[in-house]
Amino acid sequence: MRFFAVLLLCVALVHPFSFDIKEPTIANGQTTMITFKGEENAAYTKALVGTKEYTIFQNPLRDGEHYVLIPLDYYTKEGNKKIVVSFSKEGKEEKRELFIRVVDGNYPKEELRVDNAKVHLSKADSQRAAQEYKEAMAIYNRVTPKSLINSEFVVPLQTKITSAFGKARTYNQTLKSYHGGTDFRAPIGLPIKASNDGVVVLAKDRFYSGKTIILDHGHGVYSVYFHLSELHAKEGDRVQKNGVIGLAGDTGRVTGPHLHFGMRVHGAQVDPLQCIALLNSHLIKETQ
Repeated sequence: MRFFAVLLLCVALVHPFSFDIKEPTIANGQTTMITFKGEENAAYTKALVGTKEYTIFQNPLRDGEHYVLIPLDYYTKEGNKKIVVSFSKEGKEEKRELFIRVVDGNYPKEELRVDNAKVHLSKADSQRAAQEYKEAMAIYNRVTPKSLINSEFVVPLQTKITSAFGKARTYNQTLKSYHGGTDFRAPIGLPIKASNDGVVVLAKDRFYSGKTIILDHGHGVYSVYFHLSELHAKEGDRVQKNGVIGLAGDTGRVTGPHLHFGMRVHGAQVDPLQCIALLNSHLIKETQ
């Protein structure tokens, strides 16, 4: 940690520009945010982490401030990560190097029993699942330049969490995976509410996730709602926070009725509760 603090100090001394890393130490599967105060005649453009580029946006709630969300997917290794920030000033392109530290999330393990047909797929089911994954990733990797976020996110249910994000899962003692969202206890028919304002970009019955809603909140942020029994919104609908978008169910690959709630940031599957806490604390509350 001392070495990491020195890295940040060096950045501040060598590159005297105003930035704030909201979560300088985060676990794999979590999200961090960097904010930038406006420099005179400066335009922030992108942040590069390895080969992945992230757009730096104008804060929709505060003039003169820019921000970028950096998601660290589940398979990110421990260690210091360099972030290269690009911006132009008076027509000249400049770069700054920042650093964050990734630690092991130490996620627990669990074993699940599901319909064997959802583990050992037929050729037709395998092709369907692959096509649905491709379709979903094309959505998640699309970055809408306008943000619809102007108030705090809410969780779609206030029930017991039955399975947290990141659990290493084994299905039927064979298929190994990890839990990409947060499961809430939900009997069939319980109304499910949107976590924030958004646009429905997918509303359909899928092989693994069952009846599914995906909401685009803009700036690369998506929320997802799986295993619904009914869909009460369709693709293209503009929905309001706390509006009912469907009913809880047990469709798709499940052990019983519940709601799987998830978040995607710039395509990466991240801990939805940590992501919401980050956005609420640093993007919204600090600008109100």
